[in-house]
Amino acid sequence: MNTANNINEELTNAIIKMATESWRFAHVFAKAASKLDAKDQTRYVGQLNWFLKQTEMALETANLRIVNVEGQEYNAGIAATAINIEDFDSEETLLVEQMVEPIIMGLNGVVKTGTIILRGEKQ
Repeated sequence: MNTANNINEELTNAIIKMATESWRFAHVFAKAASKLDAKDQTRYVGQLNWFLKQTEMALETANLRIVNVEGQEYNAGIAATAINIEDFDSEETLLVEQMVEPIIMGLNGVVKTGTIILRGEKQ
């Protein structure tokens, strides 16, 4: 028997999955749009920004938000798995080069950890 809590959890998980896939699609779309001429690029980037704003507003309704850590200095406390951490020595300063999957936060903290790619900071 499904309780209200189980249904709410299932709905939240569905929203998180949709937000993650929307985030991935937005990155692919942005990359494809960057290859268009300036006029078309402006139009499609505008539509992408509208889509992202709508996604953000829907997540807010569910008390969720996407956290982007691209460009930030990496530390072990970031709520993301670094898939290439073994490529660097422990003394090297690292930056988050790319998010492969987003971090999603809720009212009580992290609800989904992200996946990131790191790069060494140029000294």
